[in-house]
Amino acid sequence: MQPALELRRYSQETKSHQHDYHQLVLPVQGQLEMTLEGRGGCADESHLALVSAGIRHGFAAPVSNCFIVADIPTDWVQGLENWPAFQQLDAPLRQYVQFLYAQLQQHPGGAAERHMLMLLVQLLQQRQGGDAAKGPDQRMLAVRSYIDEQFNQPLTLARLAAVANLSVRQLSTRFREFQGETPLQYLTRLRMQRAQWLLQATPLPIQQVAEAVGYSSLAAFSDRFRQFSGQSPRYYRQHAPR
Repeated sequence: MQPALELRRYSQETKSHQHDYHQLVLPVQGQLEMTLEGRGGCADESHLALVSAGIRHGFAAPVSNCFIVADIPTDWVQGLENWPAFQQLDAPLRQYVQFLYAQLQQHPGGAAERHMLMLLVQLLQQRQGGDAAKGPDQRMLAVRSYIDEQFNQPLTLARLAAVANLSVRQLSTRFREFQGETPLQYLTRLRMQRAQWLLQATPLPIQQVAEAVGYSSLAAFSDRFRQFSGQSPRYYRQHAPR
């Protein structure tokens, strides 16, 4: 199976099933009453629920509700089945859950979502005392994938820092170490490379090229393009090799 994040709402009717993958139930609104092999608990605004693969569980939601549900393949994390079934959410994790909720409402799917799920698992793994330091930097992978997918949208350092669940200063330092340039430098390079392709390969007016790479102002786009390529967009279109 592929890992997945999605928004779900549950009914008052009690249901029961099991599945061959792990599942995290992260509260956004309301509460979900659960039983896991006879043990009762609740996912609410302060607690998440972990359903290990193969565990039969019942669930019902007595009030209006919304949850982020993460389906996690069993080979993603070693020992996850030994984590507590119900865990308290501290302030940083609650903040990240709210960010994921906003993200899923606006831009569901994509590689960035996968990396954000991996980061969420890593954050929880660190709480269990596990070794989450090995392997790629999931925070920076999430930020880079987010920029790759949203480069034509208004992006700020504060927004990108939220993707990584870091401060702006921490993000800037770690992204430079990871990528060799700052987040905004990476964003600008991506936009300008895309603009070069659009100018060469399409007949789009330059204003539309600017908008396609995230600039509402043609003047701002032209200035940035000239700084990047040494040429105006119009000159580049006329003289770039085909």
